[in-house]
Formats: sequence, C-alpha cells, structure tokens
Amino acid sequence: MPPVSSFLSVLLICLLSVLLLRLSTLLDPGAAVPRVKRSAPLPLRFRHDGAFKILQVADMHFGNGAATRCRDVAPEVGGALCSDLNTTRFLRRLIETERPDLIAFTGDNIFGGSATDAAESLLRAISPAMEYNVPWAAILGNHDQESTMTREELMTFMSLMDYSVSQVNPAGFLVHGFGNYHVGIHGTFGSEFVNTSLLNLYFLDSGDREVVDGIKTYGWIKESQLSWLSATSRELQQNLHSPALAFFHIPIPEVRELWYTDFKGQYQEGVACSLVNSGALGTLVSMGDVKGVFLGHDHLNDFCGNLNGIQFCYGGGFGYHAYGRSGWPRRARVIHTELKKRQGSWAAVESIQTWKLLDDEKLSKIDEQVLWRHDDDDSDHSLYL
Repeated sequence: MPPVSSFLSVLLICLLSVLLLRLSTLLDPGAAVPRVKRSAPLPLRFRHDGAFKILQVADMHFGNGAATRCRDVAPEVGGALCSDLNTTRFLRRLIETERPDLIAFTGDNIFGGSATDAAESLLRAISPAMEYNVPWAAILGNHDQESTMTREELMTFMSLMDYSVSQVNPAGFLVHGFGNYHVGIHGTFGSEFVNTSLLNLYFLDSGDREVVDGIKTYGWIKESQLSWLSATSRELQQNLHSPALAFFHIPIPEVRELWYTDFKGQYQEGVACSLVNSGALGTLVSMGDVKGVFLGHDHLNDFCGNLNGIQFCYGGGFGYHAYGRSGWPRRARVIHTELKKRQGSWAAVESIQTWKLLDDEKLSKIDEQVLWRHDDDDSDHSLYL
C-alpha cells in the first residue's frame, strides 16, 4: 500500500493540472478545451407506450454547408438558392415531427469529393441529431472516405460524437471493415424485460470500391463480417428469440430480383451492387432473427420487397447535394416497432411497420406497410401467451 504522502502528492498534481487548464482558458478564451462526450442514455429501450421509432437517413452527401449547391432540384422550387442547408432543414423537420428514438445514418453521410474537411462536414451533417439530444448510429457508404479522413478515422470520430451509439468494430473479433456492431433495444422500465434486448440492430460496413479480376466494382460484406454476425445472433438468441433489423449501405445482388416481385414503393434505377456475391442473404436467412434490412446507395429507389422471408427496404435519397430527380421530393424512412401487452405489462415485439416522409409542404407520409408481425412467425410464441 503506498504511503499517504505519495497519495497526497498525486492528488496535488491532479489539482494543479486542473487549475492550470482553467487558468489557460481564462487567459485565452479561444483555446480548445477538452470535454467529455455527451452520451445517449444506455441501454436504448422502448418507450413507456411500448413503441420504438427509428428514422433512417440515407445518402445525405453533405459537403460544405451553404457553399455546396443542390443537384436535380427544379428552379421553380428554389433550385438556385438550394444548398446543404436544405438537407439540414429537412432533418430538423423530421426530428421535430416524428420524435425518433434513434436515427440510423446509412452511409454516404458526406460527399468526400465536395467536403473540404471531413470532420467539419460530418459535424454539420449530424448536428441536428446532437442539437435535439437524439441517439444516433451511423455506417459508412462508398463516398465518405473521399475527403480528408480514412474509413477507420471516420468511424472513430463518429463514435466519439455526442449521443452517438456507433462503434468502430466489435471487441474480441477480427472483422473486415469499420462500423460492424450491434445495438440492443431493451424493454420498458417497469417490465420484466427491462434488462433484456427485445429488438436487435445489426450495423455492417459494406465497403466502398474494389477491383476484382481487373474489373472495378462496389464493395461487399466479407466472410469475417458474416461470421461475426452469425455468432452474435446465436448468442443473443440463446435466451430469447427477439427479432432483428440490419443496416448497411450497398445492396446485395439478390435485391435485383425484387423487380419481378410485388414490391412496395419506387424501383427507378438499376441496383448498383458488387459483382461478388458473398452469401450475405443465406447468412441472414439462416440466422432466423432478421426481419428487415435497410439500405442506401441507390437514391431513386425507395421500395421494400421480400427476399426469402426478409424485407429489404431502401431509404430513398435524403440529401440535396446527392443526385436525385427533379420533381421527386427528397425522402426518409421511418421504422416503427411496437410491443405486445401481456398481463398489464409490455412483453415482446408484436409488429414492425414502416413508411416514408417526403420533404414537401405537408411532410407527406406515403407507402405505409407492415414489414413483420409475430403472428406471421412461428419461431417462438412463448412471450405472447
């Protein structure tokens, strides 16, 4: 045990350091002062009314704020004055109207080719979430790293931003990419599931661009990521078969097949995926818990379609500096999950619904649909009895 004098010496040094830091701030008010990240209340959990709402923001393509012009916006609706600030206003409107419990930024959050400083661009892009104290999670697209920061630096930076629940990678696993992590949504306060995740969210890094046999293509989810995903799912389902949702930027090749199905929404451009099929769909299906997958990348697609029992949904183009279509409003997707009440208390997830909101005068709500309901799933009904 160290002597008391040693302890007092260490304490004195710490106090002196704090006083010197405070003094330097007073002498130079403009000096940078380190501060602790403002953290989201963890674990995230369902509200007292048994609901949890996720706002998906796909492809903001944020640049340099007011200096960055919009793309594909008609002059008669303000195209000449349009900038990144329109993207910020849209996000603020959505937060104020929908009051989401979590915002999921699904890649191409900034447009590297236009962003002079990646960190500054990210701070501006994500600022409404932080201003309104909304927890948020993010993954990378294929354009984020084209500015002044690498993919690892970007994910590290986002994980340290206020109210972020983003992670660089899971502990204890050697996983390809940056931004592979799990977020659990726990039961309501006062319920028997207060310490149990009733909804699991998987975030995956789908990469940016690669070259295969001399051919340029988009990235894909690698074997190490799928191994981590399967292992995580098995561990989570040992005690409770909770439904799950997955989020990644670049679609898998099978999404092209939805053209021949009864999808809901707009399928307006070809699915820009990798030439490589890594078997992601097979892994997701075999896990058994994933009910919906939420994508970005193709801005003019905003449809949902069923692949082997899993709903694959595009968020639709959100950002005004991203390519779009004149006369086709920017949009966002809402994912609304509700618990079932059992014996006067909230139990497991009963349904997962979704809809889109348009950046028009009325913030129009379109294409409302039920993605999953427990009655349609025969995996485990013990929590609904």
